[in-house]
Amino acid sequence: MFALWCVVMTVQAQFNTDRITAIGRNALYYEDYVLSIQYFNQVIKIKPYLAEPYLYRAVAKVQLGDLNGAERDLNVAIANSPFLTSAYYTRGYVYRQLQQPEKAEKDFSEALNLNPDNKTYLLLRADVRAQQKKYDSALEDINYLLRKDPKSASFHLEKGIILMNSEDTNGALESFERAVEYDNQGAANWSAKGLANSMLGNDDQALYDLTQAIGLGSEWAGDYINRGIIQYKKHNFRSALSDYDKAIQLSPKDSKIYYNRGLLRQELGDYNRAMEDYDYALQLDPQNKEIYYQRGTVNLQLRQWKQARADFDSLIATYPYFMPAYYLAAQALKEMGDEKSAFLYQHTAKQIEEEQLNKKNKKVNVGVQQAKNLRKSTKGADRFDGLIADNPQIISHSEESSVGSELPPDAFASFCLSYYGQVMSNGRKSHYHYLVENFNKTEELPAPLHLTNSVLSLTAEMVSTHFNQIDILTARLDNGKDANLYFVRAIEFATVKDYPSAVEDLNQAIQLRPDFTLAYFCRACITPTLTDYDKVIELQPDFAYAYFNRGNLHYQLREYQAAIDDFSKSIQIEPDLGEAYYNRGLIYILIGDKAKGMEDLSKAGELGIYQAYEKMGNNEK
Repeated sequence: MFALWCVVMTVQAQFNTDRITAIGRNALYYEDYVLSIQYFNQVIKIKPYLAEPYLYRAVAKVQLGDLNGAERDLNVAIANSPFLTSAYYTRGYVYRQLQQPEKAEKDFSEALNLNPDNKTYLLLRADVRAQQKKYDSALEDINYLLRKDPKSASFHLEKGIILMNSEDTNGALESFERAVEYDNQGAANWSAKGLANSMLGNDDQALYDLTQAIGLGSEWAGDYINRGIIQYKKHNFRSALSDYDKAIQLSPKDSKIYYNRGLLRQELGDYNRAMEDYDYALQLDPQNKEIYYQRGTVNLQLRQWKQARADFDSLIATYPYFMPAYYLAAQALKEMGDEKSAFLYQHTAKQIEEEQLNKKNKKVNVGVQQAKNLRKSTKGADRFDGLIADNPQIISHSEESSVGSELPPDAFASFCLSYYGQVMSNGRKSHYHYLVENFNKTEELPAPLHLTNSVLSLTAEMVSTHFNQIDILTARLDNGKDANLYFVRAIEFATVKDYPSAVEDLNQAIQLRPDFTLAYFCRACITPTLTDYDKVIELQPDFAYAYFNRGNLHYQLREYQAAIDDFSKSIQIEPDLGEAYYNRGLIYILIGDKAKGMEDLSKAGELGIYQAYEKMGNNEK
């Protein structure tokens, strides 16, 4: 039966497309988008009239950046099933990313006809309506959400963004104040409030708001830019310069930050560094003529007359009625000894002045500008996660266990057996145990297995290779039962994320050989259970990686002392297992034993785990 999963599908596959789709969705859930597409391709070849495979393939293409390919798939999905809500939502998202807000609005509206109270759809429709300057319609969507949940800080924040875009700054400020009232720990709420207050000239309040946002961990460069501008206006130049430095660290390709810092340095008389900032700002944004004006004035200060004239000429080419540029260019020409050209520039300026005597000239604004682009809330319209939420039945082997919480985001994941191990920060691609080495010598495998906790993603070619290998193994198994062959095919199934089939094969291998240690280990890696890890340790007491993985599982079950004991045992067996020191250190810190935690992190760093030093620095603050 396992030949169903080969690239060349048999007639039997027609009866198993649901399972193939489920495996593809499992790969999609684990963000293996290339692999998931291979599965959906197979289903589409067999049953092109289905809608879901096109929808899921479109989701994978969105994540890979193929928006046009996703649109084509979604068109087919909707043609095959006009009532598939997620297809309209996903296509609306694609149109939004393709800067086609009218089409996006139509699709979000269709999705809402099928699912009227979906918050994500309403937020996204409000967003694309605002993009089209349909502010009243956008506010209708947000107000509908607020009637359902009047204390939602994120909805008040979104409403404020729409009001800000419609130039109702006072109304926006009121909404941002409500957002802060209902969530005063949200950095985005304070930064939005700070921006509104800044635009209204409430500098003292804006300074307080932005400082609150930054204190809550804001990593948005705009908060530092805006605070730096206020500090500049208050002549707190050292603080302003510090804020600009931080903004550049966070957003090193934003020309306006370098421009603002250049203005400050220029005012402080630091002309050479101001010139450096203006030069780099122009590299990033060569069309910004304001920068040419300021750089020209700095060139005058540095007595670089030729460069100054070139800057003012560039400005004149775009703004031929901007008189100051003519006078400043004339000044540079006089210093160069070219009195005739200087006179022509001055004469032109006087002519412009006479012609525009009773008219307002459109001058270049050379003042400090505020960062007006308000970021979107990460909890609102910019997230693409509605499809997964609509489909809770996605297979997840981790969900099959009784695990209650995830590992810390910076902890090392459990070890597994794989053909593909990535080179880690400490230079190691995989770890050694003679049990794995001995199995590699059996020549049952197409390539050596590695003990690793960082697996490479597969390419389409690699996926095809593993499907073919499954076909070969299935043909061999048809001739009789062999525990090793079941184990090897389980590895192949796990590699292409067909976890149910992998577990079935591991069960067969264990039934044929009850002392098959590696089979228990692999089954525990797919469906984490203490029972399987206990069995591995019973059969192979020196298998440090079973202790490590069991330690991770104990942590997830909030059994912290048991986790510490297992990491300690793995270290006793493998004294150079830096990952065990690192994870144990994290748990020590979590339970309040900072001294032991820092000691473990120090040892992990010594063993090449560079993350440990960063973690130590964070905990010393």
